[in-house]
Amino acid sequence: MTDGESQPEAPTDNRPEPVLLATPAGGVGETVTTASGLADVVARFADGVGPVAVDAERASGYRYSQRAYLVQLRRQGAGTALIDPIELPDLSSLNDVIGPVEWVLHAANQDLPCLAEIGLVPTSLFDTELAGRLLGDDRVALGTMVDKHLGIRLEKGHSAADWSVRPLPQDWLVYAALDVELLVELRDVLAAQLAEVGKTEWARQEFEAVRAAPVPAPREERWRRTSGIHAVRSRRALAAVRALWLARDDFAKERDIAPGRVLPDSAIIAAVRANAVTAEGLGELSVFSGPRQRRNLNRWAAALKTARTLSNDELPTMAAVSDAVPPTSRWRDREPDAADRLARCRAIVADLAQTHDILAQNLLASDVLRRLAWQPPLPPAAENDQPAEISEPAIADALATLGARPWQIELCAAGLATALTAAYNDVHADPAATEASVLDETVDSEAVSGESADGVSGE
Repeated sequence: MTDGESQPEAPTDNRPEPVLLATPAGGVGETVTTASGLADVVARFADGVGPVAVDAERASGYRYSQRAYLVQLRRQGAGTALIDPIELPDLSSLNDVIGPVEWVLHAANQDLPCLAEIGLVPTSLFDTELAGRLLGDDRVALGTMVDKHLGIRLEKGHSAADWSVRPLPQDWLVYAALDVELLVELRDVLAAQLAEVGKTEWARQEFEAVRAAPVPAPREERWRRTSGIHAVRSRRALAAVRALWLARDDFAKERDIAPGRVLPDSAIIAAVRANAVTAEGLGELSVFSGPRQRRNLNRWAAALKTARTLSNDELPTMAAVSDAVPPTSRWRDREPDAADRLARCRAIVADLAQTHDILAQNLLASDVLRRLAWQPPLPPAAENDQPAEISEPAIADALATLGARPWQIELCAAGLATALTAAYNDVHADPAATEASVLDETVDSEAVSGESADGVSGE
């Protein structure tokens, strides 16, 4: 389940106080750890009916991997099952039974990769978090949604626990079972609301996009995301950051420990800024005073020594070399035409989102909008000084290439074509006029799009 999930707020309307559900109605059985126990679960779920509620618990923040450490399932007629995938790493026999039926998950994109690793892959799904977003909810934690739509408050509190520990405490197992206790009931309520407002097909396309999404490729130069790296001012110092980061990553991966628990980012930056080059020098820094850091001082010193021996040609550049779209905070000064296009496109999406009662970032992903505004399709050459036109089909094709779903394209393509055509013709009619309007439009549109000044989406 989503890390850091908070308790729902008390209702502020006239709804009655929600009923607290502290334990599952059927209790919490033994965690399944044996082949015979798994066979029993397979038989029970084969005899069950309707969708299957599915969830998984990971150990984010404690372990390097994102593997599942507990799998929870519930189905009408089968009850609830808690399975230990460490003892049972191949659940393909269970998938033979539940794979063909609809799965109900909350924030499915978080759990599908770790479920696939153990042989659990759905053919269709319903995502209760995504359904809430499509219905215009801006607070979509599971506890909040169960409270709002079912009038029940779940006993929560262990979302950020280290689920790799064994044995798992009983109260953790209760929490885990509650995560699937009401998922199917919540699904039914949300499905009815989606149908009532004509968004069932939207939801189907969104759920399928999540289900079929490939595993994201690893980011290039991940070391550049080290917290505090902005204080590093030379290529040689950046090489030291890179060397420490890679040494930490190798060590953490080998031992399956979250990198931040091996060596915090603050220690990497402190070592580089202090120009520490020996184990003794590192040991004098307060951030290396912990026993785990002191045991590995020679390892970190060796990484720093390697960085100092690099030739100038081997040093990293001060800025990342990338063909990605730059942060939008830089557009106004460096690419004012693109900033103008983005402001106009955001205004279109914001208006449509309000009309259809949906969050703007769910109507069209911020990254899709940025990329479209950065490099829109060019209009055919205009004749006889007539205004050029970027056609709706051209925008539709561009949106599809960028990953927008058909329902999003149907709603947005015409308005975006009009906005981008106007931007193009305004620039070509009076290039100086664009810069004057960019600042106000950018600030206003960022407020409604959920994107911060540094270009990070609010999704």
